[in-house]
Amino acid sequence: MKLTKDIKFNEKGLIPAIAQDADSGEVLMLAYMNEEALRRTLTSGEAWFYSRSRQELWHKGETSGNILKVRSIWKDCDSDTILIKGKASGPVCHTGNDTCFFQELTEKDVKD
Repeated sequence: MKLTKDIKFNEKGLIPAIAQDADSGEVLMLAYMNEEALRRTLTSGEAWFYSRSRQELWHKGETSGNILKVRSIWKDCDSDTILIKGKASGPVCHTGNDTCFFQELTEKDVKD
């Protein structure tokens, strides 16, 4: 079964997927989806992604129990990035942080 929307997967068959808290707007994580992960996300109401390192599908919260319930899914103007608005049942990051974006970069991080 093919997706009906014109989604532009890259040459490896993947598309970046940004997860955002549906209520606060906070960006939670960035992962990648292949067509099967996107299909499962659309049909199950829970986020699925594709692990580039393990080369397999993974259900968000599969090991931690911190699933990401999907409220809506959006594609960007070029149809090459997905935005998932949802609610996590616990910390999203594998480090235990609520978001994967907790390390600020500043000019001090630039080396000559």
